[in-house]
Amino acid sequence: MLRDILIMQKRELEQRLGDRYVARSMKNVASESNLVVVILGPRRAGKSFFGMHLIHSKKSFGYVNFDDERLVGLADYDELFSALDALYDGPTDLLLDEIQNVNRWELLVNRLQRQGRRLVVTGSNAHLLSSEFATHLTGRHIPLMLFPFSFTEYASAAIKKQPVTHQEYKEHLHNYLRDGGYPEPLIRNIDRNTYLSTLLDSTIYKDIVKRFKIRSIAGIDDLARYLLSNIGSEYSYRTLAEVTKCKSSHTVEKYLRYLEEAFLFFSLRRYSYKVREQAKANKKVYCIDNGFIVAGAFGVSEGIGRLAENAVAVRLRKRELDGEIETYFWKNVQQHEVDFVVVKNRKVDQIIQVCWNIEKPETKEREIRALVTAGEELKCKKLLILTESKEKIETVEWFGKKAVVQFLPLWKWMMEF
Repeated sequence: MLRDILIMQKRELEQRLGDRYVARSMKNVASESNLVVVILGPRRAGKSFFGMHLIHSKKSFGYVNFDDERLVGLADYDELFSALDALYDGPTDLLLDEIQNVNRWELLVNRLQRQGRRLVVTGSNAHLLSSEFATHLTGRHIPLMLFPFSFTEYASAAIKKQPVTHQEYKEHLHNYLRDGGYPEPLIRNIDRNTYLSTLLDSTIYKDIVKRFKIRSIAGIDDLARYLLSNIGSEYSYRTLAEVTKCKSSHTVEKYLRYLEEAFLFFSLRRYSYKVREQAKANKKVYCIDNGFIVAGAFGVSEGIGRLAENAVAVRLRKRELDGEIETYFWKNVQQHEVDFVVVKNRKVDQIIQVCWNIEKPETKEREIRALVTAGEELKCKKLLILTESKEKIETVEWFGKKAVVQFLPLWKWMMEF
């Protein structure tokens, strides 16, 4: 039985390795093969495919996909790995896919590493990075965050001719903002909205409802749809409880944590020098991929400006999870607000506004007013406005406050990462 499952999985592996592969922008870990390589990120973002290409250059390796209903409840893992050794001729290198489906997986990974196995594992739950791996594999693992395609990866996949020109990047930005970065619809040319709607439902059910034994499926589904329709908006647990089918603020807080652990949403805190004030303030919600917003929202938040803001939030979130920065939003008592405050080494490094159309004088004035005010209060001189096409550096003034503001097209900023 186990041998047959592994044979079928091996055939799937060989078929996948024959598919077109778009190189991902990830750090090279080849020289650190003695450590467990942990590839984390949303379902269907390409973790398995990346792991296959990371490991298949080895002389021999074994593969197990634990996202297989036939392996649910497996009690004897020694029997599984005996079957794997027989099939793959005792490989040292192993790729273990969707490891979060294994009961007490951290002990299994620990034991395999002690036995001399070199492991690449993938997981679709952020909780793996934040707790279990940190506890059980301290100093012995390399975490790699893999999101859906970045803008440059998306353009490389969409445009067969390489290298890609700057004009081609510019032309594909609108498509990227509406399509999002999930690889499969782009590579296989399948209906994106249907694919993403199904993926959203599957992630909620498999990674949340089944795992946490949630009885009220309608409550968490309603919360997810509401959040998709209000991307970039502030929220409190109380208000979310009032506008969804969730029963209480406590339930909302729990459900939102599950949705974030499943890499569907993430939240930004409001920046403040006072920790207590920061903790009490409302947060803002963003989605891990723009495609989900277009496919799953009630139709409220599909404007290109809101999609541009979410795309920027996703890129900053990736850098945050890679340990490069911290990201916040900012608002003062006069309700002046900026989209993103970037913190490096505990100091505000940059303040970013996203304004798709900056041509109207009143729009430009509003954005500059908030940016200059935030720059003075947070003692930051790197002020940036991301736009559709404007590229310029201007010295601006607001009620005696002077500052230098950079205007940069979003497609250029996206290419930096």
